Amino acid sequence: MSFSKAALQVGRFGAVAVAVLLAGCAVGPTYERPVQASPSMWKEAPAVEGWLPAAPADALDRGEWWKLFGDTTLNELADRVQVSNQNIAAAVANYDQAQALVREQRAGYFPTLGLSANARRSGDRSVPIVAGSAGISVDAGWTPDIWGRLRSAVGSAQAQAQASAADLAAARLSAIGLLATSYFSLREADAELILLDDTIQGYERSYTITRNRYEASIAPQSDVLQAQTQLVNARAERVALKRTRDTLEHAIAALVGAAAADFELAALTEWKPTVPAVPLGVPSTLLQRRPDIASAERAVAAANAQIGIERAAYYPSLTISASAGTTSLRWQDLFSAPQLVWSFGLSASQVLFDAGAIGARVDAARAAHEASVARYRQTVLTAFQNVEDQLTATASLAQQESLRREASVAADKTEQQFLNRYRAGQVSYTDVVTAQASALSARRTVLQVQVSRQAAAVGLIQGLGGGWDADWLRNADAGTTTH
Repeated sequence: MSFSKAALQVGRFGAVAVAVLLAGCAVGPTYERPVQASPSMWKEAPAVEGWLPAAPADALDRGEWWKLFGDTTLNELADRVQVSNQNIAAAVANYDQAQALVREQRAGYFPTLGLSANARRSGDRSVPIVAGSAGISVDAGWTPDIWGRLRSAVGSAQAQAQASAADLAAARLSAIGLLATSYFSLREADAELILLDDTIQGYERSYTITRNRYEASIAPQSDVLQAQTQLVNARAERVALKRTRDTLEHAIAALVGAAAADFELAALTEWKPTVPAVPLGVPSTLLQRRPDIASAERAVAAANAQIGIERAAYYPSLTISASAGTTSLRWQDLFSAPQLVWSFGLSASQVLFDAGAIGARVDAARAAHEASVARYRQTVLTAFQNVEDQLTATASLAQQESLRREASVAADKTEQQFLNRYRAGQVSYTDVVTAQASALSARRTVLQVQVSRQAAAVGLIQGLGGGWDADWLRNADAGTTTH
């Protein structure tokens, strides 16, 4: 038989195999996204209305939610986090690995092709004749995906890759969220340091006044000691606050992928915290806006595909093989005077008895699917809870800031009045110390509430998914329809 005729038979045989493949059917269950009831509106949304200032949210829609805060330094740091943060780098590597696994599974759709060569010489001491042979051949093999096992494996790998993409988005959201809250806390420390510096200067003046009155025999020494104690305590608080600020700077350095020794954030002389408005949308949109929900849903799809993979073991496995090559007694004659050697093969295997091992694997896959569905639903419920909590915090902190500002203004007036009355000899210095401590506490509380409002805004944005959108979840098949 000529080589061309052999090739023709290979082609005919392949056509028959393709026909068999196309006639095959998948044995896995059709994937249906788990149903999770969503409320029609956020319970705590009305409480937020009227407390958040109006602000455009196009940055949130683009995913660059940190730009809503209007801080150029924060914007620059967020860019660095996305490039240099090692947790994000690990998530990127995991996503690349998942994509490679998809390509590996897809490669199973195609035949494998190999080249083999051999040479052999043999002889016997008693016979002075040496025999030899040489050969080269091309081998092909293919396992048709008649029962959909390969399609299920590819679908599972695709779902896992999409889950990795969602995990990558979640890693970015988490890293930049941590950066934002750390940065705002650092700026709060800057503002408190300025406040403490001003307060310490006031305490130093009070200490000087008290000491002068003592030296003039107008005030007792206890007033001097009280003023000195208050001044020294304020200085100690400044040292502790500076330590907090340094620690926050070190944390930000790690987030942007830099050593603490090579990173520095200049202190601000003035800081005006901004709390942006955050568009809520309806709760049902959270299913596409939260990367952790998307990842959990893709895990369900992968688990569903695994059932089809295990079910396929119930059915016969078909393998087609073909080989064509030449042989000769000598290497030098291999191509000049070849002798065609070819073969075709078709093999099938079927498990007749395995004591229920396949059934056990199918049951295990079903149980894993049910567990993934439960985890998905719990993830959704937790997400709804998280958003409601942040809405409550947003509304509460906005009201608190208004009240704390009012209390701070009153405490400042009280401090000044007691200081004036002390100079006039109308009250003891203990009253002045109490008023000053209350005023300082009120000022610091206002700063802390402002930063808490910013942190709540970050938490709300994270709870809403940070502008990320899993558009592939809108499709009914979502990448894995039937297996």
